[in-house]
Amino acid sequence: MTKTGEQLDVDFARSHFPALSGEWAFFENAGGTLAADSVLAKTQAYMAENFVQPAAAYEASAEGTRKIEESQRLMAEMMGAEPDEVMVGPSTSMNVYMLSEAIRRWFAPGDEIICTNLDHEANNGGWRRLEEFGLVIREWRINPETAELELDALDELLGDKTRLVCFSHLSNIAGGINDVAEVTRRVHAAGALVCADGVAYAPHRAIDVKAWDVDFYLCSLYKLYGPHLSLLYGKREHLARAHNNNHYFLADDVPLKLNPGGPNHELTAALSGITDYFDILHRHHFPDSNLALHDRIKQVYGLMADHEERIAAPFVEFLLGKKGVRLIGRQTVAQNLRAPTFSFTVAGRRSEEIPAALLPYKVAVSSGDFYAARCIRDLGLAEAGGVIRASMVHYNTEAEVVRLIEGLDKVI
Repeated sequence: MTKTGEQLDVDFARSHFPALSGEWAFFENAGGTLAADSVLAKTQAYMAENFVQPAAAYEASAEGTRKIEESQRLMAEMMGAEPDEVMVGPSTSMNVYMLSEAIRRWFAPGDEIICTNLDHEANNGGWRRLEEFGLVIREWRINPETAELELDALDELLGDKTRLVCFSHLSNIAGGINDVAEVTRRVHAAGALVCADGVAYAPHRAIDVKAWDVDFYLCSLYKLYGPHLSLLYGKREHLARAHNNNHYFLADDVPLKLNPGGPNHELTAALSGITDYFDILHRHHFPDSNLALHDRIKQVYGLMADHEERIAAPFVEFLLGKKGVRLIGRQTVAQNLRAPTFSFTVAGRRSEEIPAALLPYKVAVSSGDFYAARCIRDLGLAEAGGVIRASMVHYNTEAEVVRLIEGLDKVI
């Protein structure tokens, strides 16, 4: 429960997602959440009214420019950043490739970059390719028994050649929350930078890049109730120093210089629909509140976290009590330790069998490695087809979780 004692009005929240009007219970939110109706409306409005080249003086263009800039400002404020510290790009994987290209000249042959074998490949592949330029990749490896990154193992890797540490805030497989602020403190003490992947974290908890002191932070907006775009945060001084990826005459245009071709106009303009949705929830639950946007969003996330913990509890209890089922990661629903992204295996069954068996129950889950192939391999789960994953967000209901449990109980 939040400090106000308020609970999330889940029926009100669900009323803002047209895709929830059908019969399916959607539990593949870690792969991409549904889009709020405020986002859909703003996408349509931009394409109907402002689908012209922005930055011109005439009305349709000027208004389109205003919408794009407003969305950039609001997304930055949502993360606790400034507008010129946030770049909107097509995907987190692409944003990392663009970032790695823009900062690779900071490093010399023999310098070390630490990556994990836990993360989604988005915050892996772009950095590992820098081996082509003589950099050394060192791997912060998970404990294979717990699927957790351990700080002591990081300390053993940090040294005078460490230049960058890339890790996930929350694993899209194991669901455990890593202490970004503490990792960042240790890495900075060693004289290096951090790039944290917050893609799996952002649907569940508030982001505060300044409080955590991260150098770079990644967030996919299609997993935050928005369109298929991604955000890259970088400290202003880092983005100013970074090499220009764009046309030569844009070398001083931060953050556009990192993003050749620039952002998608109509989807970027629609990003303000994400903060609109959070504000709609805030007004509904806290009608007398008078807070800044970042604080309003934190309050809404508090409601979401409480709701998710509550509905996830019976599911975790079911998995832990079911013979032959292995839950990956922390065996808890405690919101300070994990998010409701639950990966599991069933003894003697290939993982892809289970989602298919649930189709008659109109329960949507998925299976595989979810682009965290290194994690799945090193947990010894590749030969079984990876994991089954059921991931919840705030618009899922207790009744849907009951359907999920009942369906699984019959098929496994």
